Amino acid sequence: MRPPFLFSLLYLGFASAASAQKALPRDYPIQPVAFTQVHVHDKFWAPKMQTNADVTIPHTLQQCRQDGHIDNFRRAAGELPGDKLTQFPFDDTDIYKVIEGASYAMQVKSNPKLGAYVDSLITLIGKAQEPDGYLYTFRTVKAAKPHEWIGKKRWEKEEDLSHELYNSGHLYEAAVAHYQATGKKTLLDIATKNADLLVRDLGPGKIEVYPGHQVVEIGLAKLYRVTGKQQYLDLAKFFLDVRGPKGNDYNQAAKRVVDQDAAVGHAVRATYMYSAMADVAALTGDPSYLKAIDAIWEDVVNHKLYITGGIGATGNGEAFGKPFELPNMSAYAETCASIANVYWNNRMFLLHGDAKYIDVLERTLYNGLIAGVSLSGDHFFYPNPLASMGQHQRGSWFACACCISNMTRFMASVPGYVYAQNADNLYVNLFMTSTSDVQLPSGKVNIEQKTNYPWDGQLDLAVNPQKRQDFALRVRIPGWAQQQPSPGNLYKFMDAAPQPITLSLNGKPVQYTLDHGYAVLKRRWQKGDHVTLSLPMTTEKVVASTQVKDDQGKFALQRGPIVYCLEGPDNANGLVQNITVDQKAPVDVVYQDAMLNGIDVLTTNGVSTRRQLNSDQLLTTPQAVKAIPYYAWANRGPSDMTVWVPYEASASKPQPAPTVASRSTASSSLKSTKTLKALSDQYDPIDSKDANYPYLHWWPKKNTTEFVQYDFAEPATVSESKVYWFDDGPWGGCRIPASYKVYYQKDGQWVPVKNTTPYAIAKDQYNTVQFEPVRTTALKLEVQLPTDNATGIHEWMVK
Repeated sequence: MRPPFLFSLLYLGFASAASAQKALPRDYPIQPVAFTQVHVHDKFWAPKMQTNADVTIPHTLQQCRQDGHIDNFRRAAGELPGDKLTQFPFDDTDIYKVIEGASYAMQVKSNPKLGAYVDSLITLIGKAQEPDGYLYTFRTVKAAKPHEWIGKKRWEKEEDLSHELYNSGHLYEAAVAHYQATGKKTLLDIATKNADLLVRDLGPGKIEVYPGHQVVEIGLAKLYRVTGKQQYLDLAKFFLDVRGPKGNDYNQAAKRVVDQDAAVGHAVRATYMYSAMADVAALTGDPSYLKAIDAIWEDVVNHKLYITGGIGATGNGEAFGKPFELPNMSAYAETCASIANVYWNNRMFLLHGDAKYIDVLERTLYNGLIAGVSLSGDHFFYPNPLASMGQHQRGSWFACACCISNMTRFMASVPGYVYAQNADNLYVNLFMTSTSDVQLPSGKVNIEQKTNYPWDGQLDLAVNPQKRQDFALRVRIPGWAQQQPSPGNLYKFMDAAPQPITLSLNGKPVQYTLDHGYAVLKRRWQKGDHVTLSLPMTTEKVVASTQVKDDQGKFALQRGPIVYCLEGPDNANGLVQNITVDQKAPVDVVYQDAMLNGIDVLTTNGVSTRRQLNSDQLLTTPQAVKAIPYYAWANRGPSDMTVWVPYEASASKPQPAPTVASRSTASSSLKSTKTLKALSDQYDPIDSKDANYPYLHWWPKKNTTEFVQYDFAEPATVSESKVYWFDDGPWGGCRIPASYKVYYQKDGQWVPVKNTTPYAIAKDQYNTVQFEPVRTTALKLEVQLPTDNATGIHEWMVK
């Protein structure tokens, strides 16, 4: 027998339409169809979900064991001696998120072994909880040298860095998921005990703090739906209402939430908060929340959304940038932010019923989000750049593992985005081969999709009601099929020519009403009814607003919902930054089943460019150009990659000329070799903080002596060194060096050059040192880092 408040969509905690009316006075007007009721078995999503269950979840649990995340709880429970903890006080949440993901996966497919292990983790979590419900291993352990973020007493640094409430939020989400998957209240009891402590200690007239990192508000809303306890919803609203105006943009606390109208600060914190505001607006009917998130959404889609659906332009604060600030190679676009962007846009759809929110959701889902996990399921991206020169590669684990554990909980819930319902309206939002039984007020309906989406635009829907019944089928017509790549004015198709979209009922074309992006078929349905949607799958060239300076003179390739990129392994010499493709060049499409788990490959013709010595003219070479889906890049090792393809020669980055530096073998005191090519890539920075192209840096080192070195391809006579320092002050960790010297190799020894000009040190320019000519096989730059900062190098030229 199912628990009395069993709300079906796990990642939101929503009820079915009927039970929601009984349980809660109000909720979202549109309700999703639970992912457990949608059985996906297509060639695109089913393997990804299976890989998540078979590889990603076990891998993440194993890494949590190795990295000490589980030992945090063992020490807090007194089962393990000592006070050695992991790096971050929010590391507890990785266990909670994996439990949530495992709970979802077990609802899709039974796994007794995984279930037993999850039970053992929950027992351990319970032992680590303090008697009054407090659960925060970093304080409970009572370390001899407590972590500097946690404060001397509970909640003291919550608005800053402690993450106590952030931990609670992910605990609540995991508890609801586990309860709904198993019917067991073991983790739910731990969560409600903690939530009751929050209600007792925090709120109006008590300790009035807001969460430094939002998410507890979402968790409290889920607990409210499951338990019906009004105080949980009230506390969620309090945490939002008490925020601002005396804080800062970084955590969205410079204004009251209802006064905000633009996306600012840390992108994950922001979109978790916007999701929570949507929850509270739906559950309380507060129109001021709705007004605020509507304005913020418009700001994002018109000014701050990457073509891949990624959000968060800068690594400085993992944050939204200014309007139209969308750099490519330094794009942050954190995987967690893409997941949160899906959460937020789905909630916006449930509030408004407009397909434009699903358009953003789909763009993010098929591009920026799944790019965060490798095809093998065990390597990951934290940031998701839109260009690379080989300095980016996936990792099997990160010290801050939030994106990895977040992926485990997201992937199993993907089918929950396919359908939604409102009274006798059945929404078809996403397209994937699947079957589902949906209970409408007029009766139960079985609906079956057959499609080869996203590679094909044909969608077949078998609609089989249990009886003849009246309802409206609302089939989303994607914006990209209507010549609008994304809502808002940020992007458009270069050749916006209307393409035919056909809808047939039982083999006959039908006229339909287009309502908020949905083709509406309202009729009395009967068994055997069949709907066919045919979407145009032309390859489009997307251009950005002229205000996005980083994308001028370039286009991005898109086919259906998929954004493409050029990657080194598919193109001549492993290079793509030096490629130009004419804006009128035709593009061919071929599906390659054996490549990257099966993808459409785009092929066109272009030219590659190369600099030459002592000439401003570029050498050009015609070549075939191939593009693969962006989500599949970096599955063959680090390489050159770009999403935005130049159609103007001025927008490309030609291959370096064969100078002494570019022909040398570079090395340094760094362990990593990923950015050594930056020293001689012949890119002229805009200024010292320019992060649009690779640079070498020694962060987080400081006050040390470091070096970079060129071993020449052959002996050469040199007399000049030019270096452009990387300095991202005042917010970053790199500054120009305290001093530096140039050495040359002579008879196996390093000898300082005899400089004839001073060793000037300045930012935003080349620092040139001339010296008496030396004939040598190697040159070294010895760098003394500042006392309190690191140093970096954009470019090192030798003449």
